[in-house]
Amino acid sequence: MKKLLIAAALIVAIQTNAQIKTPQASLKAEVEQMVGLTDVEVDYFRPAKKGRLVFGDLVPYGKTWRTGANQNTTIEFDTDVEINGNALQAGKYALYTVPKAQMWDVIFYKTTDNWGLPQKWNEEDVVLKTSVKPETLTKDVEYFTISITPESNEKGSIDMAWEKTIVHIPFTVPTHKIAMESIQTSINENSKATDYYAAGVYLFTSNTDVKKALDYVNKAISMQNGEAPFYMLRQKSLIQAANGDKKGAIETAKKSLELSEKAGNEDYVKMNRNSILEWSRS
Repeated sequence: MKKLLIAAALIVAIQTNAQIKTPQASLKAEVEQMVGLTDVEVDYFRPAKKGRLVFGDLVPYGKTWRTGANQNTTIEFDTDVEINGNALQAGKYALYTVPKAQMWDVIFYKTTDNWGLPQKWNEEDVVLKTSVKPETLTKDVEYFTISITPESNEKGSIDMAWEKTIVHIPFTVPTHKIAMESIQTSINENSKATDYYAAGVYLFTSNTDVKKALDYVNKAISMQNGEAPFYMLRQKSLIQAANGDKKGAIETAKKSLELSEKAGNEDYVKMNRNSILEWSRS
């Protein structure tokens, strides 16, 4: 009898602690993507097609859609941005859409704690509304998918795809403004060589001020203990060439070539050789 009681107690304990694990009908997803210097985060649930006709049926045309499943699909930007040319302040927003055959309306909504659509729609919570054209895919997308696609340091795209439909919502980010403010406030008598180098490379690659870029990179090189690394010399040679000093660029590239050969870095060896050849011909 005692053994039976113990066995029964064990069964009850197992049943009490047991947790049934089954897959959700709509999968939870998180997307985080840096575009330039702006962090973009999306949280949403991904419903599946499951052989159903989606747009125009499961998701009716002309009606506001939660743009996913379950609780709000949200998107968050940690800097001010422009969505399809319209200003949007940094913050977190619910993302709603109104799919239509020829055009989708995209809505950024202030309140983010609704389960799907708000019980009472408040136009004052509509922070931004824009329209984009849908495109047709050649292959079905089974699970609703949102992705953030960087296109450059200054712009990207919010892409939403399901069934054979995809929409691209373009946005721009204030990368140059943030970078220049950082350089202007951070470069001082206490700056490190890495600070001068990063500032110089940015001014060069963004084609902002190649003369100042050379000053900063030269400063970074002068602060090295011993010989400057080959990658710094490589950048200096490129900036010298951009300033019209091809002779000086060749000499610097030769030093970078020598050091990159010693380091066994074949990529820099090849780049330096190609640049020396190019500048020697011009």
